[in-house]
Amino acid sequence: MRDQNALMKVTVITSCKNSEATIEDAIRSVLAQDYPDIEYIIIDGNSTDRTLEITKKFSAGISILISEADEGLYHAINKGIQLSSGEIICNLNADDFYADAGVIRKVVDLFTESRSDAVYGDLHYVDKKDKEKIVRNWKSGAYKEGLFLKGWMPPHPAFFVKKSIYDAYGNFNVSLKSAADYELMLRFIHKHKIKTAYLPSVLVKMRTGGKSNKTLANRIKANLEDRKAWKINNLRPGFLTLFLKPLRKLNQYWN
Repeated sequence: MRDQNALMKVTVITSCKNSEATIEDAIRSVLAQDYPDIEYIIIDGNSTDRTLEITKKFSAGISILISEADEGLYHAINKGIQLSSGEIICNLNADDFYADAGVIRKVVDLFTESRSDAVYGDLHYVDKKDKEKIVRNWKSGAYKEGLFLKGWMPPHPAFFVKKSIYDAYGNFNVSLKSAADYELMLRFIHKHKIKTAYLPSVLVKMRTGGKSNKTLANRIKANLEDRKAWKINNLRPGFLTLFLKPLRKLNQYWN
């Protein structure tokens, strides 16, 4: 058995491609964490800009760096999961950064206290050019069984999961292009009922400009993928579930 006083290793995975404008903020936020046992994996999709040049400046703090062609964001993250050796796994996208230096420590403390399978928190969307300007405030709230039927989901970059859960229930479904994170959390939390704990704190800041919400056409595609997420898990959403999911975002502008 693991020594109860031993630190849990945390693996942070960043996938990137042509992310020269933002990758340094993501890396610096990971390396600034005050938690001592972090494995940092960066999976690059053969960037043709300065992404690798910038990344290599921080090679001393990066555990694994791979640059090769891949099949998109979720395929890259799955590579990182396969390479990971941490007890806890999280994903920090190249456009995102941790809110403060104590994020990982606070998350691990809650894992220890709650003995949960997953810990999640809140997220701020910030302006693409001014990262101090908050555009949306995503407050997750404590999970209660059935909330997915009401359109609820936690922000994926602020979602930390034990590797044993990936081993038991699988990685990201790469057949989904925009809803693979939703499907994964739906599968873990709603279908398999893993134990979660909510940390009422902003853990991640995300720059605005996500592909799935840029146009009405993209929003329709995302909704169709949300439906597929339920179907492939042999689950049935409520009559209003998939309409409530995007509507919940409106509250984030005034929350």
